[in-house]
Amino acid sequence: MTSLNSMNIHFKEITLADLPVVLNLFKSAAERIAKKNIDHWQYWKNPPEKKVAWVKEGISNHEFFFILGNVNERIGMVRILEEDLMYWGEKNDKSKYIHSFVISEAHNGKGLGSKVLQLIESEAKESHYEYLRLDCDAKNEGLCKYYESQGFTKVGEKIVPLSTNNLYEKSLREY
Repeated sequence: MTSLNSMNIHFKEITLADLPVVLNLFKSAAERIAKKNIDHWQYWKNPPEKKVAWVKEGISNHEFFFILGNVNERIGMVRILEEDLMYWGEKNDKSKYIHSFVISEAHNGKGLGSKVLQLIESEAKESHYEYLRLDCDAKNEGLCKYYESQGFTKVGEKIVPLSTNNLYEKSLREY
């Protein structure tokens, strides 16, 4: 078994041919969340066409990535955006936005989420981004606490048709 410290995590861009795998990752995550009696992402069990179109758009915009471990083992996926108008509106700073962050059930609870966030943060700092931002369904208290434990600060809320989301950001500025 590979230890967490020796796990070499990297990203591989997702293509439209991977859409069924992406939708399955969302569905599996929704089922795992439902087992915890949390009403978050449940629409991914049978996604509406609008959500599928949102994923296709992100893939076409080169924003979706598989998270790969050693020997290119798929451990999850993430969407990384340059802007997030739907949740954050127009911003004048240089920020990275994280969405659709899923660690597969086989790899859940092993600290890999933290390692992925650190990798995204490191790459954003190297490219002189000011903030790392994400949102989280306010009803998923455990996930909200997790992001706070990773150094993110709640800076607002956004109500969208299917949920109320907490907005989190982490400053990447060197003082």
